Amino acid sequence: MLVLTEAIPMKISLLALAIAPSTASQAQSTDWQSKASSAVLNQLKSTGEIELILKLNSPELKKITVSDRIEKIRNTVTQLKNHAAQSQKPLLDYLNDHNITYRSFWVSNHILVKAKTADIPGILQRKEVSQAFSNNPMGLTLPEVQKKNIEATSAIEWNVSQVNAPDVWALGFRGQNIILAGQDTGYQWDHPALINKYRGWDGQNADHNYNWHDAIDNPNIDCGTAPCDDNSHGSHTMGTMLGDDGGSNQIGVAPDAQWMGCRNMNQGDGTPDTYLECFQWFLEPTDLNDQNPDVAYAPHIINNSWGCPFSEGCVDETIVLRDAINNVVTAGIMVVVSAGNGGSGCNSITTPPAIYDKSFTIGSTTSADIISGFSSRGAVNIDGIEVIKPDVSAPGSSVRSANNNSGYTTKSGTSMAGPNVAAVAALVMSANSSLEGKPELVGKILTRTALPLTSAQSCNGVPGSEVPNNTFGWGRVDALEAVTFAQDLIYFDDFSR
Repeated sequence: MLVLTEAIPMKISLLALAIAPSTASQAQSTDWQSKASSAVLNQLKSTGEIELILKLNSPELKKITVSDRIEKIRNTVTQLKNHAAQSQKPLLDYLNDHNITYRSFWVSNHILVKAKTADIPGILQRKEVSQAFSNNPMGLTLPEVQKKNIEATSAIEWNVSQVNAPDVWALGFRGQNIILAGQDTGYQWDHPALINKYRGWDGQNADHNYNWHDAIDNPNIDCGTAPCDDNSHGSHTMGTMLGDDGGSNQIGVAPDAQWMGCRNMNQGDGTPDTYLECFQWFLEPTDLNDQNPDVAYAPHIINNSWGCPFSEGCVDETIVLRDAINNVVTAGIMVVVSAGNGGSGCNSITTPPAIYDKSFTIGSTTSADIISGFSSRGAVNIDGIEVIKPDVSAPGSSVRSANNNSGYTTKSGTSMAGPNVAAVAALVMSANSSLEGKPELVGKILTRTALPLTSAQSCNGVPGSEVPNNTFGWGRVDALEAVTFAQDLIYFDDFSR
């Protein structure tokens, strides 16, 4: 992989209730095997218990016309919860009656089930179930640290300058009033370059309620009630977004933004379940006890420097996370996703969520504005239609940022490129607050204003000499051009690519 639930409630206790016979009147589908992915069918060859994610029908969200960002999120959450409560009830009753443990999600209409293999056919026969996906964990391939001892720097990091962030700072826009979120290996919240940007820190006291969530139930490293990073990958990505120690370590693109975070991997092991949990929590953050949810704490932008590979429950079922991404974007939150490190061939962007239309997918460039050799390329196939990906590119080769030991390391990967773009989006929203809650419009601004870059590589009939192309997308993101354009933007309805 990349380096790159209140349905009820968010981390609902797994239920084990008395068995009750199901009624013969319940309509069932006998073709249960057609609903199961090859990974699920393979798991069923063994005995014992397995975890799988059941997909139910997706709601058609009503168009939300409110201009207030938080009200837009609240409206979306209400619709999603109502649909989940109604559509999941017959299946949840069945699971309760058969003493089958589960966790319900409303961010997408999914249910995580832990059951004996002998019980799976009966579950999949239920008419409420449309598909079943594996929830097996898989360790991600993390970028290697390129230097063990990184010398102190007295200058703004090269990637920050490359996207022209300092020119935007000079205009007075540094990401103020924007909340950047990340789901990753966790974050060292008290890192010198991160602590003063953490929303849960007031300069003297820490309050992790609504600012931190841990989706790992049985972690190898227990964070307790405060954010921690069990790898350093998460801290590195957050540092690129907004890190600044007030001295010589100016590593972040949007240093006046604030951050919140969710751990979605156990030392690099993630599952669709943990990714869904973080997305759901970002839509409606809770306190540390997973109680008292409040959409007012939701972020503007979520960075996702990870991917869900075939071996991690995304084989055959590449749509497993798509509903969640669609619903989060519909709610008005921008979802920035690293393209993956599977380059340099065509069609190497292959894993969710980079392959989704609503994901703003990011490729990686070098300091010379050349595509990084590892950066995955498009196109991707979305519902039978080939779509150009990535959307844009950004610095990802040899990026210096925070580690999880209060220090700094240099890493390479599209995981390093994505945070640059998430932070540039924060600068754009900071410069024009009317763009908050309009992620697709911000995405269009970033593509229109990117530095056009071409390639000798042509993929899927799209010449590399054209823009956009399947190597760079629309080009390398440019904060100054994007902010200048955003300031002049008045008639949103007339704006298009």
